[in-house]
Amino acid sequence: MTAYRQRHGRGKNKIMAGLLAVVFGFLGTHHFYLGSFSAGFTVLIMSCFGVGFVVGPVEGVMLLVMSDIEFDAKYNHRVPESLEFVFQRRP
Repeated sequence: MTAYRQRHGRGKNKIMAGLLAVVFGFLGTHHFYLGSFSAGFTVLIMSCFGVGFVVGPVEGVMLLVMSDIEFDAKYNHRVPESLEFVFQRRP
């Protein structure tokens, strides 16, 4: 593991993830960016029924108001599960 990885983990940016969710959240782009690929496809499919248009922006706001410490613990210092949504609590 490189020194950069040890300090910064996976290098995911909270602001980028939040903006992707607010603007393109209905496509699941924030989940693809964060590494939760099945969650991204789920949101994309939910958009066909209108639900994804609500879930994406809500998760975007949740990402933007999340503390940096919580974001790093959830997305930078571990790889999220494939079907892990922003609103799920992780131990």
